[in-house]
Amino acid sequence: MGIIIGLVIALIVIVVAVNAIQQHKEKQDQEKRAKAAKQKAIIDETEELILNLAHLPSNPKVVEILNQRSLNAAKAMAQISPEIKGLKSRINEMEARVNASKDISAATPGDDRFILPDNEQQLVMILQTIKKLRVTLKSEQSKGALDAQTFMAEDQKLEGMQLKINVESLYKRGLIAFDKEMLGSARQYFEKALQTLSETSLQGEYTTAKRMEVQEKLDEITNNLKNSNAADAAKKAKAEEDDLDVLFQPKKKW
Repeated sequence: MGIIIGLVIALIVIVVAVNAIQQHKEKQDQEKRAKAAKQKAIIDETEELILNLAHLPSNPKVVEILNQRSLNAAKAMAQISPEIKGLKSRINEMEARVNASKDISAATPGDDRFILPDNEQQLVMILQTIKKLRVTLKSEQSKGALDAQTFMAEDQKLEGMQLKINVESLYKRGLIAFDKEMLGSARQYFEKALQTLSETSLQGEYTTAKRMEVQEKLDEITNNLKNSNAADAAKKAKAEEDDLDVLFQPKKKW
């Protein structure tokens, strides 16, 4: 009887141990899948950003940084789950793309020219892309994958584009309101644009020239309001004068 009890206890211990080992293995597999999924998400997000770069001025350096980010994520994914099919060939393709983008970046300067599109939806998408790019570059710099000097240079370019979009959008709305003689609304748009230009740390030719342009429109609005008020006052005075003439005119004899 003692042997049987001992065997039962041993069996229970074995079952508990096997279950514990299995649960630990399942937990490790789950953590591994989560880590691999995170790297896959980084690759997908980066590839989407590369596609959206088509709407921005040419910037080979940013393309190089993004390609390197995808490659780093793919290599990390291979370390986590080396059994994933096709991953090795994908890494080889990414390495070739990174090398090509490095050559292009070294030989081709970026294009600083930026023309705002008239399409509002396209403008929103460009703003979203710029914001995502800035967050991504900051993340790469924080991880040590991007040096501080390169980060600062590229982030300032993106910040400049973001500034131009915000200011030009406000200025455009101000002009539309001005043409419709909605002077109060126009003044609010122009004042907001002027405030944005004054508060930015990116002071240069664009901000100086645009500040003068916006100030001219504000001065024009101020003059128009003065002239309008003077015209209203003259009209009111004339109406009061006419009322007095009617009141004190000689009475007609019937």
